[in-house]
Amino acid sequence: MYSNFVASIDGVVALGDGKSAGSLISAKAASDRFLMALLRACADAVLIGGGTLAATPGHHWTAAHVAPNMAESFAALRRSLGRTPDPRLVVMTAHGGVDVKHVAMKGGATVVTGEAGAKKLEGRLPEGCEVVVAGNGEGVDVRRALGELRSRGFNVVLTEGGPTVMGLLLRAQVLDEMFLTVSPVLAGRDKEPRPGMIAGVDLLPSAGVWSRLLSARRHRDYLFLRYGLR
Repeated sequence: MYSNFVASIDGVVALGDGKSAGSLISAKAASDRFLMALLRACADAVLIGGGTLAATPGHHWTAAHVAPNMAESFAALRRSLGRTPDPRLVVMTAHGGVDVKHVAMKGGATVVTGEAGAKKLEGRLPEGCEVVVAGNGEGVDVRRALGELRSRGFNVVLTEGGPTVMGLLLRAQVLDEMFLTVSPVLAGRDKEPRPGMIAGVDLLPSAGVWSRLLSARRHRDYLFLRYGLR
């Protein structure tokens, strides 16, 4: 289980306006797009939250979508790893808040939700989609959800957030590694909340999660950091 985020120098990963911020923060740098594609190419599934899905209309969570000029190379990598042609899209939502008309949903997706969310989505998802109920009531039991994904053969899972999903994964202590691109931009904060990589859980001072720096790479003004958690 590993994550990938791009952040500004001052730690902003989302602009809080309901729109995707990754492309703005990274300026679509080719090096960051390459890393994003590589991490997707290695995964059985890509896990995102319902908010991330809604904030990124027209997006496909595949290597080819972000690095089309290297699509065949990444396809060959997936074949060598014994992966399916594309990773399975997995959307986590506590209350069933999923954009069922999103183009990525039409290609098939797994929606992980609670009992209330499953009832809300009943009969609304496109063909090729499935609902996994992981948890009682409205919430999602993250460990149970990952168990359900692994029972379906999704053993290597990448998450691209958002921050709320990261908070859930860290609270459940299931994240193994984190990839973080630091973009050479300052985003700033005013009245509108602009979250960092984690939201919905307080870690310091009582439960700080310390990580181990596995690698640090630089391409021009961008830093690419890899941390181990377990």
